[in-house]
Amino acid sequence: MPHINVDENLPGIRALMAFSPETATPMGELANALLRTNEVLSMAERELIAAHVSYLNDCFYCQQSHGAIAVCYLDGNNDLVEQVKRDYVNADIPDKLKALLAIAGSVQKGGKYVTPEQIEVARKLGATDKEIHDTVLIAAAFCMFNRYVDGLAANTPTDLASYPLRAKQIAEKGYGNHIFSSKQPVPENA
Repeated sequence: MPHINVDENLPGIRALMAFSPETATPMGELANALLRTNEVLSMAERELIAAHVSYLNDCFYCQQSHGAIAVCYLDGNNDLVEQVKRDYVNADIPDKLKALLAIAGSVQKGGKYVTPEQIEVARKLGATDKEIHDTVLIAAAFCMFNRYVDGLAANTPTDLASYPLRAKQIAEKGYGNHIFSSKQPVPENA
C-alpha cells in the first residue's frame, strides 16, 4: 500500500507522477533525454542499463518496466534482457556494453565505486567519453527513480503481462505526461 494517497489505478511511478505533475514534467524530460536517443548508445542499450541498475536496486517495478521496453527494442528477446539484468558478464552482448554495465553497477553502489580501471577497460573496448558519461548519468538517475518508486511504496503490478503493453506505448511515444494521464492498456483477451 502506498505511503501517500495516490491513484491506486496507476501503477508504479505513474501514480507518483499523477500526484505531482510539477515534478513529473522534468522527470519525464530527463527520462526522454537519457533513454530516447540513439546517440552513441542505442535506446536498447540505454534501457538495458536502466533495467540492470533497477535490478541491482531491487526495484521490481522499474526493472520490469525498463526490461519490457528493452525487449521492444530487441525484437522480443526477453531472455537476453533477463540475462543482462542478472548476469550481464555471460550475456550475449558486446564486451563494450559489459564494461559499461560494470560502471553502471559501481554507480549503483555509490559514485566513488567507479574506478579508473573500469573506465580504462571501457575505453580500450571502444567506449567514448559520451558513452561513459551517459552510462553514469543513466545509472545515477535510475537510483533516484528506483528510490522514488520504492520509497513511497508505489503500487507494483506482479502480473508480468501488464508490463509489455505499457512498454510498447513508451517505445512508440516516449516518456512524458501521457504515461500518467492515459489509461493503462489491457490485454485484448482480458
